Amino acid sequence: MSRTRATTTPDRSAVRSLLRLWPYVRPVRVRLFAAAFVAVLASCTGLVIPLVLKWMVDGPVADRDTGGVWLGAFWLLLLGFAEALLFGMRRWLVARPLSHVEAEMRAELYARLQRLPVAFHDRWPSGQLLSRATADLGLVRMFLAFPLTFLLVNSVTIVLGVAIMLFQDWTLGLVILGPAVPVVVMCVLFEHRYAVVARRAQDQVGDLTTVVEESVLGIRIIKGFGRHRTQARAFRELSGTLRGTELRKARLLATIWAVIVTLPELAIGAALVLGVVQVADGELSAGTLVAFLSTALALRWPVDSIGFLLAMSQEAATATERYFEVMDEAPEEPGGHAGSAESAGRAGSADGDHRSDDEPRCDGSPRPDDSSRSDDSSRSGRSPRSDGGPRSHGGLRFDGVTFRYPDASPDSPPTLDGVDLHIRSGESLALVGATGSGKTTLTALVPRLHEVTAGRITLDGEDITALSREELRARVAVAFEEPTLFSASVGENVLMGAADSAGAVELDRALGVAQAEFVHALPQGVETQVGEQGLSLSGGQRQRLALARAVVGQPRFLVLDDPLSALDVHTEAAVEAALRQVLADTTALIVAHRPSTVLLADRVALLSGGRITAVGTHHELLRTNAEYAHLMSGENSADRPEAHVGARFAEQEADRR
Repeated sequence: MSRTRATTTPDRSAVRSLLRLWPYVRPVRVRLFAAAFVAVLASCTGLVIPLVLKWMVDGPVADRDTGGVWLGAFWLLLLGFAEALLFGMRRWLVARPLSHVEAEMRAELYARLQRLPVAFHDRWPSGQLLSRATADLGLVRMFLAFPLTFLLVNSVTIVLGVAIMLFQDWTLGLVILGPAVPVVVMCVLFEHRYAVVARRAQDQVGDLTTVVEESVLGIRIIKGFGRHRTQARAFRELSGTLRGTELRKARLLATIWAVIVTLPELAIGAALVLGVVQVADGELSAGTLVAFLSTALALRWPVDSIGFLLAMSQEAATATERYFEVMDEAPEEPGGHAGSAESAGRAGSADGDHRSDDEPRCDGSPRPDDSSRSDDSSRSGRSPRSDGGPRSHGGLRFDGVTFRYPDASPDSPPTLDGVDLHIRSGESLALVGATGSGKTTLTALVPRLHEVTAGRITLDGEDITALSREELRARVAVAFEEPTLFSASVGENVLMGAADSAGAVELDRALGVAQAEFVHALPQGVETQVGEQGLSLSGGQRQRLALARAVVGQPRFLVLDDPLSALDVHTEAAVEAALRQVLADTTALIVAHRPSTVLLADRVALLSGGRITAVGTHHELLRTNAEYAHLMSGENSADRPEAHVGARFAEQEADRR
């Protein structure tokens, strides 16, 4: 189960974090500045009201001037209306631009997620990313709409209000200013403590989101194994942890509010008593006392709001940090970098096509001769190349390829260790190996879903690192072992593997190759929505659609990771027959676990311990390699000597044919 990824560092600065929002705010800065100016003007308008009250009390009220009282009431009504109108204008000014800022930030985050390498997505729980794109950006928008403006507005209001009170009576003003120092100290302490708790809460929201998402996607497993109580218990534990963190936030907020509200109220009470005494002694006019107290009461909201404005600002700062944790990750480079030091270092001692196909294999056995290859080609239903030209400089080549996962222990052996393999142009090669031998990892290196640690991979003699990722992935099509479909129509899912200009003709051809004509029997045919993850379809149907997506663009290079594992025998035979026509014009690497899939290929490579230990035709390896024969037989080698496995299985294959 996922846990929080990060905590707030001691030297964290909320201001520094929030300043990173400026590039997104800059395009709408005029309206934001205008909104802040309007809000300050509205606040200043409110501070004029106590002055009108002073004039009314010391003038018309004292003189019993009814007309003057009505005039003062009119001005009070006018000022109140102006204040409300200005605050409404502020909201209108910020609503549209801030929704645009939020949308732009969300779009950039999504675009960055598409460009980040697979290794990043392997490390990060999806719920954490989802919470950053939704809840965190909502907090940022709320900060820009409210706390950002009112921290400025309230500061200006407090300064002007204090100045007015000091101007009215400096002794009462000093009484009001008495709590300022303890309030400031408490705000500083609150800010640091609340930042840590706010970050913890937001990370825990991401953990909770991950659990919910995994439970929804895995609902069939949960129900199938009757684990709903276990999942509910795990959810309650995480929810309880989040609840405790939220209560901690509430306690901190209650503490700062208690201080911020209580101390100024005590100061206002003390000023009231002292002011009444001064009025009774004739040292202060009643109007001045009313104006002073009205100004002090007008400052209650700006002072009381400091607590939750700081809280919202801290939450926005931690949300901004979480947002930029993703944005600061290095994306995949869109372009190639041929000739760079990195590319040269990866090449190592692999200096192009320095090894011909006539050189010995890495296991010491000779290369298969042309006759054996022709024999295998005839069996698989494919014809050998008739151009007569050499093919050693084309196709797909792995030269000394070594790969270690970024998060692997430095002491652990690499997943792939010095892989040398050449798939000639127009040839298909089956990759066979035990579970965990690195087959899927090797196929993921071709479209650069992962970067090789050492060595290099070339397509038709060109280093894949010299190609832009867009060009590379236009040349190479992949079908993964686990077929992934999106919440879109069948046609949209398949045509993801083709150019934008592809249409119904290419779609029908690909569906035919994959034997996926079942889609025409769906309620809306190829326009039928397959649902999230394609779970409304069977495993075999999803796999056939994934295969159709791989071949729809007629790629020059095809990488298939056990593409037929979920098909029944009859469907598999039909797909293989159609797939042979595709493979005749494609350079293909096919991960295979069954003899029927192996027979699609011209040659077979055995991957063992992260290295290619044998290369040859299917029948050659059955006769000469006990490990390969054992993998193809599916029998337990402990039941009989390995020396007889290859011969016996070869005999069975011959009898079957």
